[in-house]
Amino acid sequence: MESVNLKVSNAPFVRSKDSIESVMYNVALALAPATVMSVYLFGMRALVLTVVCILSCIAFEWLMDKARNKPNSCLDGSSLVTGLLLALNVPANLPLWMVVVGAFIAIVATKHAFGGLGYNVFNPALVARVFLLISFPAAMTNWPFPVPFSFDMMIDMETGASPLGILKTDGVEAALGSLSLMDGFYGRMTGSLGETSALALLAGALWLWYKKYITMHIPLSLIGSVFLFTGMFHLIDPGTYASPTFHMVTGGLILGAFFMATDMVTSPLSIRGQLLFGLGCGLLTAIIRLWGGYPEGISFAILIMNSVVPLIDRWDLNDRKALNQKKLKTT
Repeated sequence: MESVNLKVSNAPFVRSKDSIESVMYNVALALAPATVMSVYLFGMRALVLTVVCILSCIAFEWLMDKARNKPNSCLDGSSLVTGLLLALNVPANLPLWMVVVGAFIAIVATKHAFGGLGYNVFNPALVARVFLLISFPAAMTNWPFPVPFSFDMMIDMETGASPLGILKTDGVEAALGSLSLMDGFYGRMTGSLGETSALALLAGALWLWYKKYITMHIPLSLIGSVFLFTGMFHLIDPGTYASPTFHMVTGGLILGAFFMATDMVTSPLSIRGQLLFGLGCGLLTAIIRLWGGYPEGISFAILIMNSVVPLIDRWDLNDRKALNQKKLKTT
């Protein structure tokens, strides 16, 4: 019998009528409200930074495809999404050369080092953010205040601590005095481009859910566990621990929960695995926020849980096999 060579693509093996391009460009569309809001809040500087992020990621994608003799994939939308997410994870006044470094880390050192799209273990934009935070902590924690929109690139942007930073250094009373919860919800506060408007992020997340590109298992388990864990300690000692609603509208919780923890490549396949993944992300985020050295923990939490996704998938598969075998024995 003549042998037949079968070419098998990388996991996950999910049948879908959607192409990579349609998924990625819809994710970019879902990020558009937050991107537009960031430009409205921080001016022309935010727009230029976002464009540099996107173009740098596309350029590094093209260079790596050439270097690896792979089909050109720089316009499939994946590098566009990585560039948008990276831009939304940094402050508006970050030097542009650092943005290019971040794009290199995301595309070359995180995505293509593992084999390209579909093979990366960690979310590229988050790895770049953590790299920049550790390498350039002063620049990455120099948060500008929102200003009226201006085309002036040289405008002097007043900076200050983020609400979570104030909570970490000055306590609950000072943090609550720095902003109202509605300011946090609409985005009138310091932070990275994507940490400001929860409203804009939720609008984009609804689009992804409507298109069935994400489910609510990871976001709800992640946000719910942060809410319950921080709420428990707030009830115990409200003078030391901020309310869970404060944690909901500050930092990168909404951005991380809906747009990065739900990454199809780096999150579990099954519903049960996704719930466990979201729970782990939420608990780690809350622990870092309450007692860690950094004010925000969502990036570290997602990356840590990314590393255990293969274990979660393997556990879930083995558990289901054992359950099926048990059922066969009892019938």
